Amino acid sequence: MVSFFEHIPPVYRTAILVGGLLLLWMIEGIIPRFQFHGNRYRHAGANLFFTLTTTIVNTGLAFLIIRASRFTTGNHFGLLYLVRLPLWLHTVLALLMLDLIGTWLIHWVQHQVGWMWQFHKIHHIDTQIDATTALRHHPVESLFRVIALVVAILTMGVPFWMVMFYQSLSAFMSQFNHANIHLPKWLDNTLSWIIVSPDMHKVHHSHYQPETDANYANIFSLWDRLFRTFVKVPDTLAIHYGLDEYQDNRYREIGVLLKVPWEQASGIRENVNSQQQ
Repeated sequence: MVSFFEHIPPVYRTAILVGGLLLLWMIEGIIPRFQFHGNRYRHAGANLFFTLTTTIVNTGLAFLIIRASRFTTGNHFGLLYLVRLPLWLHTVLALLMLDLIGTWLIHWVQHQVGWMWQFHKIHHIDTQIDATTALRHHPVESLFRVIALVVAILTMGVPFWMVMFYQSLSAFMSQFNHANIHLPKWLDNTLSWIIVSPDMHKVHHSHYQPETDANYANIFSLWDRLFRTFVKVPDTLAIHYGLDEYQDNRYREIGVLLKVPWEQASGIRENVNSQQQ
């Protein structure tokens, strides 16, 4: 495994991303959690555009990740190098820390810092959550996430192959926990004690803010339980997805979504109120 992820070709990484998405897309058609309203393919098209921009940003800044991981390995720099660890334990701890700092923490920060939320909310405007929602991030938000990942690599001390393994696992888990698939309640509840299950993450996409500001994790659910941001909803079918001020159909268009961070939220609310009167 070390050799495979140390030298993994870009085409293999793309295959993992696309393969996981196609697999979950097919499963969604067989056992959907909720019935999709509107054109499923048009919805996927908009989300796949943002998946493409995320891929472009990640590829363009890959040199930062490579240099950071090579530096930590070459100099044994980082907290995980303070004590000599067996490979398996270094790998487990690295995955946990990359998930905590590179995903949970930056995700939580984007919900707390106003100007960062303006970019992150593109992810929350989606009113029908499925596997294609997973990488629906504004290009600027993708930059935030790369920086957070580099910080995690440098502070913890994570070799390159572990980063590649983490990114592959993280991409698939994000697709899985966003997927519109119906799992038996007992299975979903059991999974949510270890990893982020579909029903657990659906809560995060609720329009109700106390639920929106909860369940930030991507791979390991323990972070939300540990930091008391875990919220459980008895019936996720009752959740209304999206953000109240962005329900208009025009917010399904790529061009409009790209400009959302620079719109005035107050102006949007006034527009929505005038339309309802």
